[in-house]
Amino acid sequence: MSNYVFLGPPGAGKGTMADMLSEQFGFVHVSTGDILREEMASGSELGRQAQQFVNSGHLVTDEVVAAIVSRKLSDPQAALNGVILDGYPRTVKQADLLDGALEENSLTLDAVVLFEVERELLLQRLTARRICRGCGAVYNLLYDPPAEDDVCDRCGVELYQRSDDSEETAKQRLNVYQEQTAPLIDFYERRGQLIRVTGSKEKHKNYKLVQQALGL
Repeated sequence: MSNYVFLGPPGAGKGTMADMLSEQFGFVHVSTGDILREEMASGSELGRQAQQFVNSGHLVTDEVVAAIVSRKLSDPQAALNGVILDGYPRTVKQADLLDGALEENSLTLDAVVLFEVERELLLQRLTARRICRGCGAVYNLLYDPPAEDDVCDRCGVELYQRSDDSEETAKQRLNVYQEQTAPLIDFYERRGQLIRVTGSKEKHKNYKLVQQALGL
């Protein structure tokens, strides 16, 4: 099977597409946030190193993240079923480290899929989540809205928006992506590995386009 990086801004649908492909085709879905939490929960040496950075309020270093990614890539299922790296690498330095991790595990990177979505739609997606103050039910104003504005269907209690779902936070996340991660577009395009796919349509339409782009 092939190995892919899914690249794109927050809200572009990378994780959703990776989940759907993993379910249908058996890809190993590598999300750095998830594997960092798994490694820290396992109590491994790498997990302890990562936990020290988190506890001190610092970002986990690129080298430690790359080592954790490399361990995930060593899973026999990765060689058997292929890998989708979701949102990693985030910088050119991390891309260089990923090259080493892939080589270490005798894997190759077959393509980098760039999900392109208009900024206005990204902002709508990133600010659409609402949570019930009573029962904790989660709604999405775009895809799973409540029947009545700002009121939970289940218990009738008011819905609220978390601070990390605010428009200000969403804009900051997109700005960080533009500054730190967008340079990877040119990096992979120069290597002839970049495939551009729209992420602006409905989920199942996006999924068909991704399958077509990857020949699945």
